[in-house]
Amino acid sequence: MNNGQGAGQAGFFEQVLARAATTGAPLCVGLDPRAAKVAELREQCGRLIEATAKFAVAYKPNSAFFEAHGPEGMLALLDVIATVPDGIPVLLDAKRGDIASTSEAYARAAFDWLGALGLTVTPYVGLDGLAPFLARPGRAAFILCKTSNPGADEFQALPVQTADGPRPLYEVVAAHAQAANRAGNVGLVVGATDLAAMARVRAVAPDLWFLAPGVGAQGGNLAATLAAGLRRDGWGLLINVSRTLAEAADPRAEAERLVRAMRAGRAEALGHRRQ
Repeated sequence: MNNGQGAGQAGFFEQVLARAATTGAPLCVGLDPRAAKVAELREQCGRLIEATAKFAVAYKPNSAFFEAHGPEGMLALLDVIATVPDGIPVLLDAKRGDIASTSEAYARAAFDWLGALGLTVTPYVGLDGLAPFLARPGRAAFILCKTSNPGADEFQALPVQTADGPRPLYEVVAAHAQAANRAGNVGLVVGATDLAAMARVRAVAPDLWFLAPGVGAQGGNLAATLAAGLRRDGWGLLINVSRTLAEAADPRAEAERLVRAMRAGRAEALGHRRQ
């Protein structure tokens, strides 16, 4: 089972690409357990992992739902991450970021103690605060860029004066992230609820992987997300699905349906680009 460590283990994006070559679709399964008791955290996540492991390229547990249960909840998170089958990377959704010494502690917690191979981080303190995450070879840091919530534009779309004229803040973040990707371990969080913005971010950051929340319960369109966000090589997107799978009567069947739709949408998007 997955513990995020081990000599010679492939890095986050290497594992994602290997899984994507098998599944043909960029399905990232979100683990957001709504549980009243700690035992239910393990039960809900374990059931979803078992049902979707054939189809997932990554799992994304949201730390908040475990932290809310105190120390026992964090131990449950450790167990859930360890339950993920080998070869499927875990992206911890915790949105960390602070001055460098604090970020170093966050990195040790996520990567060394919990065993995640990826982590969501916030760029607000500047790239020096993200350096401890970026310094980990094989560990991916997904920088918040253009999020999927309704209030995202309140700050993220503010105009910033650059050498090329005014640009929205999220584009500036994307440009800095692209430049910081020297070790090949930087990604961006780009919501599927604003596809015009996603296309703009892709133009600014052509090499980076996007974690794309918002498909399904938040109303994001799957085919349009693939068209806007795929890289030239046909990958570069992790489409996160949480509630749609967790609330499905048959999560395995729903995961299979999503993968078929993603394969079709990816083929269509690439076909349009070749025309």
